[in-house]
Amino acid sequence: MSNQTVSVAELGPLKGRVLPNSLAQIVTVTKYELLNYFRSRRFFVLLIIGLLISGLLTAVVGYYRPSSFVDNVLGFYASWWGSSQLATLVIILSGIFFGGDAISGEFQNKTGYYLVPNPLRRSSIYVGKWLAAFSASLIIIAEFAIITMANGFYYFGLNVPTQFGYSLLLAAMYLAAVLGFTFFFSSLFKSSSMSILVTAILFLFAFTLIQTLIVSLVKIEPWFMLTYGSDTIANVLQDQYPQHVTTGHIRGPESPIATVYNVTIPEGVAIMVAYFVVTGILGLVLFERKEFT
Repeated sequence: MSNQTVSVAELGPLKGRVLPNSLAQIVTVTKYELLNYFRSRRFFVLLIIGLLISGLLTAVVGYYRPSSFVDNVLGFYASWWGSSQLATLVIILSGIFFGGDAISGEFQNKTGYYLVPNPLRRSSIYVGKWLAAFSASLIIIAEFAIITMANGFYYFGLNVPTQFGYSLLLAAMYLAAVLGFTFFFSSLFKSSSMSILVTAILFLFAFTLIQTLIVSLVKIEPWFMLTYGSDTIANVLQDQYPQHVTTGHIRGPESPIATVYNVTIPEGVAIMVAYFVVTGILGLVLFERKEFT
């Protein structure tokens, strides 16, 4: 992925001075990785995708004026940002675009041969790349959030519900977990296309399908699924936070009785933090031990 690597010269002359500490190395790697993102097509492609999604939704809401959007301010943000699942989609696409080949690209393109021999710790490279991916992803999410708020201002004035702020914080946590997961798979494979394909399939299809099957067939709470934890992003925007467990007929009195699980906020935060920590550590260990052969 990287077409620009950090050289010894960029870290400063080594004679007569100590090597930069880990923090300085991380800052340097983050800086140049961000420059790579800003010069790449994928960053602008994702910006355009965000604009297209926002523009289409703006046109649809403006023309049809659905009651769920225009009746009250909280309902607007819940429908636009939460229940539409567009916020989580933007997060997933950002994770795939910026994290899918962040590490595997160094192996496939052989750029790691030039990066690793420099006086840089592998942990600094890994953390710097992650921070760059997180920062670039935040820009994409901020674009969608700003357009969301602009539409909210148009319909309801400068009235932003507190719940939207909580949802933004939860979205940032979910992004961190998604990037931890994508970096893990990027460290696992030496092929960029393979790591991107696997993470795309998992987040766009597999996790949601597995969660549905667990609830409907096994009938247990999917507390171990990252997508389950991300439900807090939408749930926090409800007038009243959904009950943790509800049981009843989903499609009328003749339909079978089903149990619906709604993740609590502490539980959702714990799930996302656990995924971030575990996958982050595993990905770093793999990167530390893998040879550029």
